[in-house]
Amino acid sequence: MSLLTWPGRRRVRSRQSPLEKNAGKKQQAIWLVLVITPFLPGLIIVRLAYLQLVKGNYYQERAEDNRIRIVPKAPVRGTLFDRQGRVLATTRLSHVASIWPNAQKKPTWPKTSKRLSEILGISQQELAQKVAQGETNPSTLIRIARNLTPAQITALEEYKNGLSGVEVDIDTIRYYPNKEIASHVLGYTGELDAEGLKQRKVQGYRPGDVVGKMGVEDAFEPLLRGEWGGLQMEVNGAGKVTKILGQKPAKPGKDVTLTLDLAVQKAAEKALGNYKGAIVALDPKDGAILAMASNPNYDPNVFSRPITSKTWKSLQKSGNPFLNRSLRGFPPASTFKVVTQTAGMQSGKYPPGTMLSTSAYLNVGGTNFGEWNKAGFGVIGYITALSMSSNTFHGQIGRGVGGETLIKWAHLYGFGQKTGIELADEESKGLIADDAWKKKNYKLKWTDGDSVNMSIGQGFVQATPLQIAVMFAVPANGGYRVTPHLLKNQQKFLKARKSLHLKPTTISTLRQGLRGVVTNGTGRALDVPYLPPLAGKSGTAEAPPGKTHTWFGAFAPFNKPEIVVVAFAEHSGGGGGKIAGPMVRQVLEAYFHKKNPETQRKPSK
Repeated sequence: MSLLTWPGRRRVRSRQSPLEKNAGKKQQAIWLVLVITPFLPGLIIVRLAYLQLVKGNYYQERAEDNRIRIVPKAPVRGTLFDRQGRVLATTRLSHVASIWPNAQKKPTWPKTSKRLSEILGISQQELAQKVAQGETNPSTLIRIARNLTPAQITALEEYKNGLSGVEVDIDTIRYYPNKEIASHVLGYTGELDAEGLKQRKVQGYRPGDVVGKMGVEDAFEPLLRGEWGGLQMEVNGAGKVTKILGQKPAKPGKDVTLTLDLAVQKAAEKALGNYKGAIVALDPKDGAILAMASNPNYDPNVFSRPITSKTWKSLQKSGNPFLNRSLRGFPPASTFKVVTQTAGMQSGKYPPGTMLSTSAYLNVGGTNFGEWNKAGFGVIGYITALSMSSNTFHGQIGRGVGGETLIKWAHLYGFGQKTGIELADEESKGLIADDAWKKKNYKLKWTDGDSVNMSIGQGFVQATPLQIAVMFAVPANGGYRVTPHLLKNQQKFLKARKSLHLKPTTISTLRQGLRGVVTNGTGRALDVPYLPPLAGKSGTAEAPPGKTHTWFGAFAPFNKPEIVVVAFAEHSGGGGGKIAGPMVRQVLEAYFHKKNPETQRKPSK
């Protein structure tokens, strides 16, 4: 037995030298190369096929995104004119900040985003949302801020080298030269938010698009908008333009002429003064709106740049300035007696020669409906009843014809439904209740008391100032219900007016009664020598728990009416002839270019 295997002894192993180890590794590598080499061409071919066939479009688009730039050119929004060609809304030049969407993917984005947020007053979150809207087309420039101030422009230029992908360019913004005048009719414009863009994307709208938000800016958006254009450019690796590949001129929006008369509109706004309320003036022949004022109002120019929370709060403090009170429903009070008289005469039950006894009150079903003078006017007919605004006379007519007939004529005059004006989204239908409505809302049947209440414009009835103006147009134009409108097209709307088939005696009696209101009744404040003869009706509506609402509606000249004016003062207190009547007179002064001698007197020394 050898010593190497002797029990108790360690076996001795042979050791490899470093040279021998390296030789072994080289031999393994050689074998590996020999095994793989035959397959390399196949692997390369497979990879190339994958890149070309499967991922080819993807990488081509990535290359195009880096090489091609599209600079969109927004269309110039159409100008709004009044009927005399005076500018109501137009566009003016401003500066805009834009960014390439792929800037968000660069390592410098956090720094860029922070700096832009500080300069533009936009949160980094909102900025990221704006940029994200352009990810579907990363080669198109995205607008992130409009109407830049000189200070913002200077700051963007100062930090230009550190603001990768940001550009400043010339753009247009909406401008309203008359500020608050006609703000509720014109509306305002604003940038589409994410939800709005999602809804309008199928119509070709893009991130950063500005659209009409209220009024005719919204109603006539398809006309005013125009079509986008732009430049398609090729850039090199440094981002410099090397070639213009194509361009499409932007198509401006259409200019729109409205029926408004700026001078009459200004007079209506001034006449309202500090009262909450509305004034509507229209042409009784075709329904063209000459003025539509609502107070409080607002300056639509504030929306031409991002509105601050401070500005928004200050607007809210002024009593909901965005509410167009011309299109909201209120108790019409005695102005509604035009409908009541029509129902009485047209029914045949109370012909024009009817005489009724009036008294301090009319008792119906145990409820007393009082006469406003607390005494009555004796035995009177339609003309005196309208001139004196007798509640007990009209209450007897309403009770006599019944709710069904009264309601029918209210609908024929246009109450309880939208008028057809282009501002339909903002317009209230008002209210003309009936038996079904009362059962649904109060679980009670219609009563004679409800008919009496409606006959004097109280109870379950509400009307907008615009609806009241349409009502006054009927006796003014000879018996036609017109469609009020803001787009100037007289012939179209003359043909569209609807005859109520009133008897000549009904029209004549109504007109004489309305004339009597001005000459002998509650509207004597309008019986002035410097204005043409006119006719009208006052109204004072109960509006608990606040003060009364006041109304006055009129048309002139009496023999050949050209204009209807309705004034409404919300919770003004007082009477319609005293509060709303002078408002109507001021509008008529502007329309007929007449000066009130009282306002022209020189102050005494």
